[in-house]
Amino acid sequence: MTGSTVRAMSAMLAAIFVLAVPAFAQNRSAAAAPSESMAMPPPAWAYPVNPPDFKPTPDDGTLRRVPDSSAAFTLTQLRDRFFAPDWHPGDHPPMPEVVARGRKPDVFACGFCHRADGPGGPENSTLAGLPAAYIIQQMANYKSGARKTSVPQRAPVQLMVSLSRAVTDAEVEAAAAYFSALKPKATIRVVETDTVPKTYVAGWFLAAIKTGDREPIDQRIIEVPEDLEQFNSRDSRARFIAYVPIGSIAKGEALVKSGGGGKTIPCGICHGVDLRGTGPIPGIAGRSPSYVVRQLYDFKHGAWAGTGAVQMKPAVEKLAIEDMVSMAAYLASLAP
Repeated sequence: MTGSTVRAMSAMLAAIFVLAVPAFAQNRSAAAAPSESMAMPPPAWAYPVNPPDFKPTPDDGTLRRVPDSSAAFTLTQLRDRFFAPDWHPGDHPPMPEVVARGRKPDVFACGFCHRADGPGGPENSTLAGLPAAYIIQQMANYKSGARKTSVPQRAPVQLMVSLSRAVTDAEVEAAAAYFSALKPKATIRVVETDTVPKTYVAGWFLAAIKTGDREPIDQRIIEVPEDLEQFNSRDSRARFIAYVPIGSIAKGEALVKSGGGGKTIPCGICHGVDLRGTGPIPGIAGRSPSYVVRQLYDFKHGAWAGTGAVQMKPAVEKLAIEDMVSMAAYLASLAP
C-alpha cells in the first residue's frame, strides 16, 4: 500500500473522533427525537447546547476529591482550560506540556477537555489509542475548515477550530504521540430500555435530573455520567450509562457487520474485523454513542468537506436517525 493510499484512507474515515469542553438545563421537548425523515434537523439529544442564561456554580474554595485519589482541586482549578487535573498520575506516562497545561493565551491544555489519559466524554472524543497520523490530520482539518459541525453554536467544535489556528506542528505531534500510545478503556455501560431518566444539559452533555423521573426513550440515545460530580471534576476514571432503544444493539450489529442489505457499507472493511482500527484508520468499538451519531449525521448532512467526506458519503447517505442510533448503540457495547 502506498503512502498516498494510506493518507487517503485515513482522510476518508475522518469522522468518528475529536475534541471539546462544559454547563445546564434541557427539557423533554428539546431532547425529543424528531420524526424519522431524511430531512430531519440535528437531533437535540446528540447535540446538547448550553442555555444562554447558564451561570456556573460559584467557587466556594472547597477542595474537590474523587474516588481512589489523594489529589484535591478547587472549582477554579478544575475550570482552568490551561490545567489538566491529574487525579491518577499512575494511570499514564508523564503528559507533554501541551497536554498538561497548553500554552497561553490560545492553546488550551488537551487534557482539560479530553482528560489526562484521553478517555474524553459524550461531548467530545476519546483520544486514547487513536493513530497519531489520524489525530494530526484532524487538527489540519479543523484548521482548514474541512471539519465543522451541524450545530455551529456548540462550543466544543468552536474551541477546536480556534485552537487549531494557534497550536504549532510540534505541539500537535507531541499530543498525538502521547495519546496514540495510551490504551483505550471501556467506560460505557449500554442499557436497552423503553424509558430513560429525564435530563438537562450539564455542560454540552446530558445529565439525569435528581428526581428520578423518567420518560419514553423514543428513537434516542441518552448518555449520562454515572457520577456527575466525578465527571465534572474531570476524572478520567468517570463512567457513563448509555440508554438505547430495545432491540437497537442487534439492529446495529446487522448494519455494522453486513451493511444492512445495501443500506450502508460494512464498517469492518476499513476499521478492521474487530472494529479497533487498522494502521492509520481509527477504531470505532467502545466509542461514545452520542459522539458517533454526531459524526454520522455531520457526514450525511455536509458538515464535513474534503476527500474524507466524499469517500464517506455513500456509507451514510441512506442512513436514517434510527439507523445511526442502532449502529452507535452496537459500537458502544463493544470493548474498545
